[in-house]
Amino acid sequence: MNLSDLNNLDLKDITSAPAPVRALLLALLFVVIIVGGWFLVWSDAMNGLEAARREEQSLRDTFTVKKGQAFHYEAYKRRLSEIEQSLASLLRQLPDRSQMDALLTDINQVGVGRGLEFELFRPGAETLSDFYATLPVSIKVMGNYHDIGSFVNDLAKLPRIVTLHDVVLNPGKDKDSGLTMDARIQTYRYLDEAELAEVRKQKQGAAKK
Repeated sequence: MNLSDLNNLDLKDITSAPAPVRALLLALLFVVIIVGGWFLVWSDAMNGLEAARREEQSLRDTFTVKKGQAFHYEAYKRRLSEIEQSLASLLRQLPDRSQMDALLTDINQVGVGRGLEFELFRPGAETLSDFYATLPVSIKVMGNYHDIGSFVNDLAKLPRIVTLHDVVLNPGKDKDSGLTMDARIQTYRYLDEAELAEVRKQKQGAAKK
C-alpha cells in the first residue's frame, strides 16, 4: 500500500480498494468502535462496577462489626448484669431522707465511742445531684492521736457511704488535751421520686436557655 492508493480511494466502493487499504480502514473502524463503546457504555459500567465494589466493601465491614458484636453479645450481657448489681449494691449504701437523722446519730456515736469530745457537729445545706443528695457536716473533735485515727477508720466501716474532707489537725490547748481535728464529713442519700422529678425539670429548663 502506498499514498496513491489512499488518494484514489472511493469511499462509495470500498470493496474494490486494495487489501491493505481495506485492512487499514477496518482497523480504524475497530478503534472508533472501541473508543465509542468506552465513552458510551463501558465508562458508565466501570463507574457502576467501582461503586458496587465500594458498597460491597462497606457491607463487608458492617458485617464484620455486627458479627463481632453478636459474638460478644453474651459477654456484654454478663458485664451489664454485673454493673447493674454493683450499682444496686452502691445504692443500698445510700440512705433515703428518713434515714439521714439515724446516720448522723451513728456518726456522732462513732466519735463518742472512741472517747472523742465534739466541739462542733453542724450539718450544712444539701446539694442535689442526678440521683443523690450530698450533705456536708462540719465537725471539730478533740482527742488523742490514736482515738482520732480509730474514729476515721470507723467512719470508713459504716454501712453507709461517708467520706472525710479538708482534715486539719492541730495541737490541743495544752499538752494534756491531745489533738484537735477540724474536718468536713460528707454523707449521701438517695433522692425520692419527687426530688428526682424536680432535678429533671431543672435540667430541662437549663437546656432550653
